[in-house]
Amino acid sequence: MKNILFIATLAISLGLIVFLYQRLLSTEAALKTAEQHFAACQQVTFQLQAQLSADEKSAAAHSTTAPSVLR
Repeated sequence: MKNILFIATLAISLGLIVFLYQRLLSTEAALKTAEQHFAACQQVTFQLQAQLSADEKSAAAHSTTAPSVLR
């Protein structure tokens, strides 16, 4: 009886280790995807800021209202 309890505990422990390892792998994959999306958003934001800055400079040179200025 003592050996059966030990084997059952060992099997449950092994199953829990496998389950947690799979969860860790899926979490790492989700984190990698999120980091890629964040990097893409940063790049787009930088490009939009550069475009807005260029539009504002162009508007200032032509003494017109830039698109970012609301009146």
